[in-house]
Amino acid sequence: MTHYGTLRTWAFLLKIAGALFIISAIIGTVVAAFEVDGFARGLAVFLIGIPVSIFLATLPIAVAQMMTAIADMGDAMRE
Repeated sequence: MTHYGTLRTWAFLLKIAGALFIISAIIGTVVAAFEVDGFARGLAVFLIGIPVSIFLATLPIAVAQMMTAIADMGDAMRE
């Protein structure tokens, strides 16, 4: 039995939140690209905005993976 159930639960919730953040970042960036004036500015939003927003949206997933790794290491050290 693991003593890290709470940590794993929070990691799972962060993974779900990260997935929702990625979807909303893509939708928000596409909407922002269509709202700017001019083709060049719209292209700039696509080429710069989408990678930056997706990178920032994946940070909760990275933290969740770190939390899962800590729980795995804690379980391995107990044995």
